[in-house]
Amino acid sequence: MSPTPAKPGGTRIPSRRTVLRGAFTAAVVTGTAGALLPLLDRDPAAADRPAPAPGPGSGSGSRATTEEFAEMYRGREIRGTATVVVPAGAPADDRVAVAAEPVTEIRVDGRPLHVMRRADGTYLSDVRHYESYPTLLETARAAVDELGTARLAPPAAHHM
Repeated sequence: MSPTPAKPGGTRIPSRRTVLRGAFTAAVVTGTAGALLPLLDRDPAAADRPAPAPGPGSGSGSRATTEEFAEMYRGREIRGTATVVVPAGAPADDRVAVAAEPVTEIRVDGRPLHVMRRADGTYLSDVRHYESYPTLLETARAAVDELGTARLAPPAAHHM
């Protein structure tokens, strides 16, 4: 291996390996900084601020989206509500409301039907837990279809 040639002024010319190593290092540092920038660019004061308490008339500026229904379906009374509270300061687009976890309640003939929300935004119930439905109303109707003439069991008492 021959030594690196020198310029006429006596300085050494960097080897190809040294230039490539420097370029690779610069690319890795730039890529890492670009990936970490959203994490480091957050406002630390906003993270320490408590979220406003939701509620009507609280003056917090929060918005509540509500889905309600009440109907007779196959001789059964079904009622349901889903309320999503979007915190104040959140963007006014639908993505925030979809990401927020709704508070849901469904009653069939006055008895509560336990409903869970899946990650994709659909719902499933204890009665039809192998199939999910896009709305609470469809979930309640499917539970009534599955129940037939049977009644929902009363809620179990919680033991402390």
